[in-house]
Amino acid sequence: MEQLKKEQKVKLSDKPFYKWIIIGLCFLMVMICLGFCSSPYSWYINKIVPYLGVDESAYSIGKSIRFITTAIVNLFFGFLVAKFGTKKLILAGITSLALSMLCHAFATNLVLIYVGGFLLGLGFAWTTTTIVGFVVNQWCKENKGTIMGAILASNGIGATIATEILRPIIQRSATSFKESYIIVAITLGVIALLFLFLYKDKKSNAEDLTKKGEKKKAKRGQSWEGIDYKEVVRKPYFYLSLVCIFLTGMVLQSITGIAIPHLENAGLSDDYVSLTIVVHSITLVIFKFLTGVMYDKFGLRITTAICMVTSILIMVALALVDNTTTGMVLAMFYSAFASLALPLETIMLPIYANDLFGEKAYNKTLGLIVSVNTAGYALGAPLASLCRDITGTYDFSLWLGAGLMVGIVVLVQFVINASNKERKKVLAKLKEQELEQSVAVSE
Repeated sequence: MEQLKKEQKVKLSDKPFYKWIIIGLCFLMVMICLGFCSSPYSWYINKIVPYLGVDESAYSIGKSIRFITTAIVNLFFGFLVAKFGTKKLILAGITSLALSMLCHAFATNLVLIYVGGFLLGLGFAWTTTTIVGFVVNQWCKENKGTIMGAILASNGIGATIATEILRPIIQRSATSFKESYIIVAITLGVIALLFLFLYKDKKSNAEDLTKKGEKKKAKRGQSWEGIDYKEVVRKPYFYLSLVCIFLTGMVLQSITGIAIPHLENAGLSDDYVSLTIVVHSITLVIFKFLTGVMYDKFGLRITTAICMVTSILIMVALALVDNTTTGMVLAMFYSAFASLALPLETIMLPIYANDLFGEKAYNKTLGLIVSVNTAGYALGAPLASLCRDITGTYDFSLWLGAGLMVGIVVLVQFVINASNKERKKVLAKLKEQELEQSVAVSE
């Protein structure tokens, strides 16, 4: 009887529909982990900093610790996922996030804030972009951009729910933020139980993907065989891509981390700020999904250009926000269209790894790309806070970020050109090999 049950479980995980259970679990994980643990970060700043009696720049070190931890852990992603599998990493990640929430809830000084930052970084390394990119690459053979976009778009749904549930609690009193953190910790416990009983690891399908890439004509948003990691690290465009990804993470994180305090400091009412959060959360769902669709349809060049130009526009808009009608319109413009820039630090990271370098080096390049991007977060967050401590506003960091993104838009075009040339060489070599094999067979 026990043997029969085991066989039934194996058969269930082999069913075609089971991948949609996996996708659903990933959707739920991102919705709670990012939507409840990451998106609300800035809501706590104006409550927890006065409560602890510290400078904002000192408090923001906890966020830097989070990003540094994520960056370091992702460097070893390929090794860790091969040794432990995705299920164990995901469960460890969710547990780390829950413990982080409790550290923040019961902190009376910066020590627990910094410990919580470490646990937060550990948790996000194993529950968000990197692990989702790996899972989608394993379970989904087509439309990876669209599926990644749909899963990561759940962040916006989570943030919308969190706005209705958590923000009123946080704003209720000087210490009610503690209750908010505890609620999130309990919710994470429920998610962990779902993964424990429903999620199954899948064996690597790298060989299938390679064969698929050889047999089918490459589409704009489709995988290609790529080159070995040893060859990747010899390519100059690889390092140029890492520079662009690092700076993008630094700039975007410096914006998202200070947007809500910036709007509050500009004199906008709390009700209007809450409205901008809701609009941002809704558009986040829409634009993350559409970014995946856009990549599958139009390719990397057009998708990155649209996202990056949008990021420049929203930074300019945010810098010009004030307590006037025009300022309110600019604040709403930021809230609506920031969601079109943010895929550059989420859904686009697995796409960069796959599109620029291919399947052969995917696991290693994915971990490195996410690490570099996260290292940018670690620098961007304290720089924005330091700017406010020195100048009293975030304006300088916003204008500086807009200028940097102009340069990044240009550099990324060179990276894509170099990658396309490499792809053509690989495809041409494959065609030559196929031709030689067909000639040999005919002889």
